[in-house]
Amino acid sequence: MVVLNKIYTKTGDDGETALGNGARVAKHSMRVTAYGTVDELNSVVGLARLQAEGDVDASLSRIQNDLFDLGADLCRPDMEKDGEAEYTPLRMVASQVDKLEAEIDGMNGNLNPLRSFILPGGTALSAYLHQCRTVARRAERLTVELATMESVNPAAVKYLNRLSDWFFVAARMANDGGKADVLWVPGANR
Repeated sequence: MVVLNKIYTKTGDDGETALGNGARVAKHSMRVTAYGTVDELNSVVGLARLQAEGDVDASLSRIQNDLFDLGADLCRPDMEKDGEAEYTPLRMVASQVDKLEAEIDGMNGNLNPLRSFILPGGTALSAYLHQCRTVARRAERLTVELATMESVNPAAVKYLNRLSDWFFVAARMANDGGKADVLWVPGANR
């Protein structure tokens, strides 16, 4: 195990950072922007966990770990060279997507069908989960944009897509199973 005890390396002072394969790129590169947004999402999930308990907290804990896996995947370009790597690069896998889908199906089975768009809010946990959803959507958009420029693991994109759905359904569950959802009223303030 590598122990890191030096916080500042000064290697990024010129506006570049190292990817998982050692290549140096601009800190504003699309790849860094994508995995940086995944890191931001992980921080927001940490805030949601302050309000979560039981199974929801356990799921959010697992999701935080998955988000580190996702960051490791995204920071390692050139998937086609994975076989040549000194060590096997960590990549997202279908079972991580499948787990989200199973949980979404389980939660959604207990909710009434939607009759309106939902505004973020209700309980504190629901509001945080909606914030997680929007940051996940941004991370997904950036990762999809990255995929137009460079190779990206398709499981990484699928994971982000399902994750935002997971946050939406979990936010409804946090609002008394959807009974306390804050509904959008079109044109209410005209």
